[in-house]
Amino acid sequence: MQKVSEYLKLRVLAAIDLAEGRSIRERIRAVALKPFFDEQGGEHHFTWRTIETWRVRYHKHGFTASRGRCDKGRCRKVEPETVQEAVDQARAGLRPGFRLSQLYRGCIEQGLLRREQVAPNTFRRIVRRFQMLKPDAEVTSKERLCFAKRFANQMWQADTLVGPFVRDESGQPRQTRLIAFLDDASRVCCHGQFFFEENHATLKTTLRAALYKRGVPQSLYVDNGSVYAGKDLTLVCARLGCLVCHTPVRDAAAKGKIERFFRTVREQFLVRVLDLANLVLLNAQFTRWVEDEYHEGVHSGLGMKPVDRFALDLARVKFLSPGQANDELFYSETTRTVKADNTFSFGGRRYEAPRDVRSREILVRHDPMDSAAPLVVYLGTDRLGEARPLDPHFNDRAPRGASERESERGKCDPITPDPKPQTPNPITEPPSTA
Repeated sequence: MQKVSEYLKLRVLAAIDLAEGRSIRERIRAVALKPFFDEQGGEHHFTWRTIETWRVRYHKHGFTASRGRCDKGRCRKVEPETVQEAVDQARAGLRPGFRLSQLYRGCIEQGLLRREQVAPNTFRRIVRRFQMLKPDAEVTSKERLCFAKRFANQMWQADTLVGPFVRDESGQPRQTRLIAFLDDASRVCCHGQFFFEENHATLKTTLRAALYKRGVPQSLYVDNGSVYAGKDLTLVCARLGCLVCHTPVRDAAAKGKIERFFRTVREQFLVRVLDLANLVLLNAQFTRWVEDEYHEGVHSGLGMKPVDRFALDLARVKFLSPGQANDELFYSETTRTVKADNTFSFGGRRYEAPRDVRSREILVRHDPMDSAAPLVVYLGTDRLGEARPLDPHFNDRAPRGASERESERGKCDPITPDPKPQTPNPITEPPSTA
């Protein structure tokens, strides 16, 4: 099909104003019956739906062409790392020369992937795009340069390490995960902490502690894992003015400094006889090892202690002071539509908006780690305040201004006592015994 020029589209839209009809729909249908000629003299006919689409795009964006998909080229339901792990496990049971359809069927039958998670065509496209069936020597044969940032906090590298088994609250052994942030220039471990789970909440807990201890970095270098490529980390870094950079897929050597730090953790910390009774004791031992041994030892690549190298750029470091305003930087964000009574629902409860924003869409920021933390309401970029839990019985009372007026009127006009004695009611009042 021949592509229609923008000039011809604008001529069609201009004909709507001159067409006959009492409504815009009638004028569009009248224009759809007319022929139009392009610059080369070719005749074109357009349906009324096509003309309506051009008109909507022109009024919304200022031009008639489509803006394209904002998620073009991205994997929305499955990460490339997940597909790579499934491919590596499923191809082990197949003969050489297998087809991609056989590989996909093996991933589905073994439960490595789900049909609703990735379609066959999507699976083929991901495998071919990231060259998942090629040997590692062919995929990673690219130019690689050794780099290092000049100043501290110009870049942090972050990753997750599989840790030892620790007993949880029920007494069952569970494998832990170490989430750590490492400064690229000084090799200082900004913060590291063991968790039972690797999710957005534990990642933000570690990041919050690292920011309060070592300041705000200019950029963050992470891989393409689900927690590091999620929306929560992007929102926190956007509020802090920190750039998030991702390594290429299947290229762990790109962030070699944090990988080398994990090797040091395995060789010098995890080989010790540790008290694995609970997570608190494990994290206390890890913090003591980082501060007393790792930071105080001379780094072979720097020729000095990591803490001393970090101290050289201390004047350039921007620190965060603990407080309610800075704590809100790490809150998760979700949208809600306020009802006609100025309330909205969140977490199975109803809340009152701090201002009158009826029938409008708001942003609700909340702390996923603390259910008692207040909900902060935003309208666009404006902070409206904290939401209050709905108390319909309290709202049923008289307004504050009316109660104050009644009390003031009572003070000005005191009630004079009745000089006549009243006979007590034998049903509601007991007789006097005086």
